[in-house]
Amino acid sequence: MAIEVGTQAPDFELKDNHGRTVKLSDFRGEKNVVLLFYPFAFTGVCTGELCALRDELPKFENDDTQLLAVSNDSIHTLRVFAEQEGLEYPLVSDFWPHGETSRAYGVFDEEKGCAVRGTFIIDKEGVVRWTVVNGLPDARDLNDYIKALDTL
Repeated sequence: MAIEVGTQAPDFELKDNHGRTVKLSDFRGEKNVVLLFYPFAFTGVCTGELCALRDELPKFENDDTQLLAVSNDSIHTLRVFAEQEGLEYPLVSDFWPHGETSRAYGVFDEEKGCAVRGTFIIDKEGVVRWTVVNGLPDARDLNDYIKALDTL
């Protein structure tokens, strides 16, 4: 069960596709965060979703907002995926301990060994203000993210 709107977002410290440490708490007081979990790099629906975000990036990465896309892939896989698709926002690896952050947000599918499509919009105080969780085959509508960000 995914964490609910109004709860404090669980902090995490993970590596991105460049090996840099990403901590959710580093954005507190500075930026809202769009935290997007997706199953795996190089898969059809995931590639489509992440490229759609790339094409609308100024709406998700700006002075007020930071986009973080999290999967259970290794940082090496994420680096190649980002280079191939021209993704310039952080792709964050929840590879080891495998799925720990995905579990903390309630979006880890134990049977499949990966995160489902969960999105959390977290305000500058670290509180979850909006969320949606879709099954593995179901793409999300990024216009919903834009509407949710406009309410902050």
